[in-house]
Amino acid sequence: MAMFYSQNENQLLALGQRIGQKLKAQDVLVLTGDLGAGKTTLTKGIAKGLAVEQMVKSPTYTIVREYEGRLPLYHLDVYRIGDDPDSIDLDDFLFGDGVTVIEWGELLDSSLLGDYLTIRLDKLDDGRQVSLIPHGLRSQQLAKEIEDA
Repeated sequence: MAMFYSQNENQLLALGQRIGQKLKAQDVLVLTGDLGAGKTTLTKGIAKGLAVEQMVKSPTYTIVREYEGRLPLYHLDVYRIGDDPDSIDLDDFLFGDGVTVIEWGELLDSSLLGDYLTIRLDKLDDGRQVSLIPHGLRSQQLAKEIEDA
């Protein structure tokens, strides 16, 4: 498991950008952490790393937002569908030609996700501890590429 420490929002954005630059089609990231831990901030950095020009906003009320960059970015927030996972067809996003970032993805049945990388954000002092936890071969490779970047 790789770990990073981010002292402020700019460092979190920079880490996200580093992650975004390493992503390939069909990569799935699950972001976990308390409210206000920085999941959307990290996603903004990931979008920058994917050369997304649009403003990234939290998808809390829309469930999914789609952005066009070097690869399509599907940004999901499944907090509200926890009780009704059938309300969204995840296959449309998980097995397409883009990258999927899922906030609160730990609420989903992990067997739906296949190979994915959990990125856990924990508040630590004034900053954030960011842990990369791979679940499969591709996510292990991705975590190593991010660590070595």
